[in-house]
Amino acid sequence: MSRNVATILAIVLVVLGLIGYSAVFTVHQTQQALVLQFGEIVDEVTEPGLHFKLPLVQNVEYMEKRILDFDAPPVEAVASDKKRIVVDAYARFKIEDPKLFYTSVRTEERARSRLGSIINSSLRKTLGRVELETMLSADRAGLMRSLSDDVNTEAGKLGLRIVDVRIKRADLPEANSQAIYRRMQAEREREAREARARGAEEAQKIRADADRQKTVLLAEARKSSEIIRGEGDAIRNRVFAEAFEKDPEFFDFYRSLQAYRTALQAGDTTMVLSPDSDFFRYFGDSTGGVAPSGSN
Repeated sequence: MSRNVATILAIVLVVLGLIGYSAVFTVHQTQQALVLQFGEIVDEVTEPGLHFKLPLVQNVEYMEKRILDFDAPPVEAVASDKKRIVVDAYARFKIEDPKLFYTSVRTEERARSRLGSIINSSLRKTLGRVELETMLSADRAGLMRSLSDDVNTEAGKLGLRIVDVRIKRADLPEANSQAIYRRMQAEREREAREARARGAEEAQKIRADADRQKTVLLAEARKSSEIIRGEGDAIRNRVFAEAFEKDPEFFDFYRSLQAYRTALQAGDTTMVLSPDSDFFRYFGDSTGGVAPSGSN
């Protein structure tokens, strides 16, 4: 009998232990929790530590208390100036109202899906009110505030609070980008052609100026050479004249020797002259008399 009592007592203690264990739950400082009873919310726990609930009847749903990151999928929007742009945004959010969060989306995965739709819709609406240049100007900060307020309004219906929304990339669609790249390439090629044309024109001017200077320098050089040659000829003629006046016979003899040296050079030149030609007068007589007829 005592053995049965001990067994029953042990079972009771185990059951009480299990009941006691299921009546206690711990909330980490990075978490917040909801106590549910048959699917209905009966308590909200935001403070970390040890807490109690009804065993077997109530259960606990844990949620993040920290700020969470979310990368929204890229969306294509049309600015007010009819220019298309692909925007990639990210957000930082927090579960502000656990009860509303649980009743509206229940899980973090569903919340992210809904948040992506909200951000994309707000991006299209916000960017549709401004021109594309605003994305690149100092007004971008105000645009981000407007976007954050718009997203916060919708996210608040899910029990979320948007801490920040930022556009991390804004780019033109691929087709537009290729068209712009081609236009930029054509513009650069046009500028290169203009630069080459200006260079060729400048080179032609430099070449023409160099040719002109060359012509002028050659003309001046020829002029100077002719002047110098004329002066030399005048001096030579004067010297010859003075020599002729001093000794006409010697001068005539000297000129004849110069003529012999020029005419009687080795080569194929043939001259046919009479033996009594005046050209050979110094051959027969050193004084310049004409050689007698028939002499060699």
